[in-house]
Amino acid sequence: MKIELRDLCKTFDKKSNAINHLNIEINDGEFISLLGPSGCGKSTTMLMLAGIYKPTGGSILFDNRSVGDLEPQRRNIGMVFQSYALYPHMTVLENIAFPLKQMKVPKAERLTRAKQAAAMVRLDSFLDRKPSELSGGQQQRVALARAIVKKPSLLLLDEPLSNLDARLKIEMREEIRKLQKELGITTIMVTHDQEEAMTMADRIALMKDGELVQYASPMELYNNPNSYFVAQFIGTPPMNFLQGNIRVNGDTIDFGMQNKTIPFKNTHVLFERENQGVYLGIRPHDLKVGADGDLSFQGIVRFVEPLGHSILVSVEIENAMVRVLTNPHFTASYGENVTISTQVDSVQLFDALTGRSLKLGEKDRIFV
Repeated sequence: MKIELRDLCKTFDKKSNAINHLNIEINDGEFISLLGPSGCGKSTTMLMLAGIYKPTGGSILFDNRSVGDLEPQRRNIGMVFQSYALYPHMTVLENIAFPLKQMKVPKAERLTRAKQAAAMVRLDSFLDRKPSELSGGQQQRVALARAIVKKPSLLLLDEPLSNLDARLKIEMREEIRKLQKELGITTIMVTHDQEEAMTMADRIALMKDGELVQYASPMELYNNPNSYFVAQFIGTPPMNFLQGNIRVNGDTIDFGMQNKTIPFKNTHVLFERENQGVYLGIRPHDLKVGADGDLSFQGIVRFVEPLGHSILVSVEIENAMVRVLTNPHFTASYGENVTISTQVDSVQLFDALTGRSLKLGEKDRIFV
């Protein structure tokens, strides 16, 4: 099912908009994540999709049909809640079959379909157990099977993995994604965890203060963030930022920190203001210890974190802390002076005033 949100608005009082003119298109069979910090409006958006909240303005379309006045039970939606919301007095089989019982599906058919849904999530041998006899991951599977048993056109996942430990999260990410692809159900997941969104979604709608900030594939968000907010929200470890000023000097940009000059070629330059304040952003894995790159900085080692396959080194540069992912053979210790470097093509620039990306290193797209 194709989903469209057109100028969607939701106001709970006259002073502020929980959702402000939200426009999103979701293709049939696509897995979308609504991502953002607490209070950004992602859960409010999901509840409007489910029909629990009524929009203040705009429209919601399912396959080009407006569903603004359609009651929740008539929207053919499956929903998995953060708390799982299982009935403690019912068995696994009874929990899964319950939506079909409400739909007055004949008993024999609903039991058959419930067993089929249980098999999809590997619960065949747990059908007679009560929820209290299950692990967290098994309870999550029951909730998922209950959501898909009625063959919904739209699957809504509300923070589905937040109650699981780290290892179970990885397993359930894989299982949910595999099941969604096999069934071809259009799926929308709400999460504040960018790692969940990056690993599971086809596209991510990143939200802030009730508005859509950027809507793109996980790698597009990671590689080409359109603003400082997106750049600092997406990525683990997060992007490093050095604050300074820039001015154009011939075919270079002078960066006002440690007197660095950044070369650029074949670009059209638009001046916005003299001595413009910027954030220079660099991903930790794009930095190296040593002066091998064409842009380098001097700093002091402040923290070393062994990660097994690599080492995360925190280096103090003037008043900023910069993290570098380096190889496990790194030997410098606390207080030592080091040089770190990167290639100019790996650097991002963001306007310190507006936060928007200045696209450093991308041909014909440098703006200063």
